[in-house]
Amino acid sequence: MSLSNIYLTKLETIERKFEDLAAKLSDPEIISDPSVYAKLAKEHSELTEIVSVFKEYKKVLKEIEENKTIIEEETDEELVDLAKEELKILEKRLEELEKLLPILLLPKDPNDEKNVILEIRAGAGGEEAALFAAELLRMYQRYAERKGWKFEILDANDTGLGGFKEVVAKIEGKGAYSRLKYESGVHRVQRVPITESSGRIHTSTVTVAVLPEVDEVDIEINPEELKIETMRASGHGGQHVNKTESAVRITHIPTGIVVTCQNERSQHQNKATALKILRAKLYELAQREQHEKIQKERRAQVGTGERCEKIRTYNFPQNRVTDHRVGITIYNLPEVLDGDLDEFIDALIAHYRAEMLKQEEGLGMAA
Repeated sequence: MSLSNIYLTKLETIERKFEDLAAKLSDPEIISDPSVYAKLAKEHSELTEIVSVFKEYKKVLKEIEENKTIIEEETDEELVDLAKEELKILEKRLEELEKLLPILLLPKDPNDEKNVILEIRAGAGGEEAALFAAELLRMYQRYAERKGWKFEILDANDTGLGGFKEVVAKIEGKGAYSRLKYESGVHRVQRVPITESSGRIHTSTVTVAVLPEVDEVDIEINPEELKIETMRASGHGGQHVNKTESAVRITHIPTGIVVTCQNERSQHQNKATALKILRAKLYELAQREQHEKIQKERRAQVGTGERCEKIRTYNFPQNRVTDHRVGITIYNLPEVLDGDLDEFIDALIAHYRAEMLKQEEGLGMAA
């Protein structure tokens, strides 16, 4: 494998931009303007890794040529042997760099560093689906704990039997969205429910939505397009629940999206939380529409396959969890449900990076 001219041209352009930014950051006029300096410093920082790797790539190429010259022209056998050993190491490193650089060139997801709004809903399967929704909630909570992220339940509609019809949580932490965005989809569970006397295995489903948390500046909401209702909270909460209309339901009229929140003690807090969830949903809707438009254009040029709705199966009798997108099966279901998700997530990141590379290369060839 060797880097194509398309990649080399892109890398050379990025390197020139990096050097131009470095020069600007030394300009006294720019240093004296904090906002401009901060913007340019951020751009410079974002390019540091790829430029560093590209410089190493060029250095390795040069050293390979030097060692090949020694092998061809040098008469000292000891020196030739050393050059041959070093050449093996350099060629292995070159191969690694040639795989890494196209990945670093892929467009960055602007949401990757954002916090997450996690929405889990029971699907087919009644109470069994609701119980599994609670187990998935705990799985993501444990994963957040393993990563040192903050986990907070924003709203919950429980069944009274330990399950959830729907539950919304917020996960705060560096890179939370970049890791969890692949969890969106239908999660299927196969097991014998507690209520099943015949021992028959049932199949139930739970849907998971992972949304990036967005700021007010990212999504502007017109107050005139909102229908805001207040009501008494239901579920746990004691006398306070029965005495005050603290729960809030917001309907976004143009899209029909409805968000409810009743976990906070005050109506003001519930309204603020509900608006936060609504903002994330509207942002995700806009992103999806934009993504579908781009995918439609790409399909016309290079073609692409459709993703299966069912993303993962948790089979209790066989103690296995299978991710259908990457074909990985792990025979340690309790550990997975305890938040040990990295093997799946790492494989998914690699898989979708490879898919993006194919698309980018296809578009480059089409151009």
